[in-house]
Amino acid sequence: MRVLVVGSGGREHALVWAITASPLADMVFCAPGNAGIAEEAECVPIAASDTAALVSFCREAAIDFVVIGPEAPLVAGLADALEAAGIAAFGPSAAAAALEGSKSFMKDLCARAGIPTAAYGRFREAAAAKAFIAERGAPIVIKADGLAQGKGVTVATDLGAAYAAVDAALGDRRFGPAGAEIVVEEFLAGTEASLFALVDGTDLLPLASAQDYKRVGEGDSGPNTGGMGAVSPAPGLTPALEAAAIEHILRPTVAAMRREGRPYKGVLYAGLMLTAEGPKLLEYNVRFGDPECQALMLRLRSDLLPALVAARDGVLKQVDLRWHEDSAVCVVMAARGYPDQPVTGTEIRGLEAASAEPAVKIFHAGTRRDGSRVLAAGGRVLGIAASGRDRRAACAAAYRAIGRIDWPGGFCRRDIGGAAG
Repeated sequence: MRVLVVGSGGREHALVWAITASPLADMVFCAPGNAGIAEEAECVPIAASDTAALVSFCREAAIDFVVIGPEAPLVAGLADALEAAGIAAFGPSAAAAALEGSKSFMKDLCARAGIPTAAYGRFREAAAAKAFIAERGAPIVIKADGLAQGKGVTVATDLGAAYAAVDAALGDRRFGPAGAEIVVEEFLAGTEASLFALVDGTDLLPLASAQDYKRVGEGDSGPNTGGMGAVSPAPGLTPALEAAAIEHILRPTVAAMRREGRPYKGVLYAGLMLTAEGPKLLEYNVRFGDPECQALMLRLRSDLLPALVAARDGVLKQVDLRWHEDSAVCVVMAARGYPDQPVTGTEIRGLEAASAEPAVKIFHAGTRRDGSRVLAAGGRVLGIAASGRDRRAACAAAYRAIGRIDWPGGFCRRDIGGAAG
């Protein structure tokens, strides 16, 4: 089987790494890829957003199966275009990808289907949003409706911060078209967790859980980012809570999407808050999380590729995935200045020494090669992933590897895994 993975981040590196291990994969390509992915697959210089070029490449290269990594191409309809061209693709249609592409759609779906989530309001006018906030009080959450690269959410601890977030989105248009409408939500207290499942339009196959660390600074301080680290399994998500989330959140969502003529196929990522009343849905993502995917792939014992094909083909009932009992962690190393203005072009040394650390896999996210040198080419640059008998052991291995990396232009949080105990 000739496989194309679309994307250039750490998630895509983890997917390439897992897929190349499959005996079904004769050749693996990645578009556009990065310096680390190029060591494991053939990279093709086509942007993930260039639908026409991707379809053309798949025809020319006789690609059998496409795995779409990022959310933006899914929301834009890449899976639809590939399938229309007769190319099998893993990932939801544009209609189904609205679960992530529009928070308003997701919240309205939950309301119609009785799925537990935070109380909310939808607004296009600042005055109405501020009146709603004044009535609800703080803390309160303000979200841009559309895709904002993980940075469109404000958890406001006071009314002033909440009003400022409304003005930034609706007045200053900080998020462009993604913030033309906002969702204002009740603040939910509890522990966050991420739960993943493969979905084939009708049935779902639960995967492992994870917990990510969204804020840039230690102790969950500073602005939200695309993710500074992750651990798997998610601390606090007991088997009973996981079963409740599957039965009351994931399964009703799959059924509701089918009823509404938007059958969901792909990976469904539920961001959960474990509240005193039970799990509640914070958000849906329509792809593997980044950096959660890196930790999940370290724990997966089974062949990933047949499971992805089965989800696309509607035969998930035939699949059984097995997982290592070990814990896994992924610590993100980012460029100085991230998430605002990351400094790119700095050289990263010591990757070979770091990779020699037992139970460690280094996933590249924003890198490029300049001859023999590896340079930073983005905000989140590396994902240092490691497994261990428990979370503490996995974290120790990851941070030992980080200690071998010589990159003055980069930084990481030093409390990934530790904040959860």
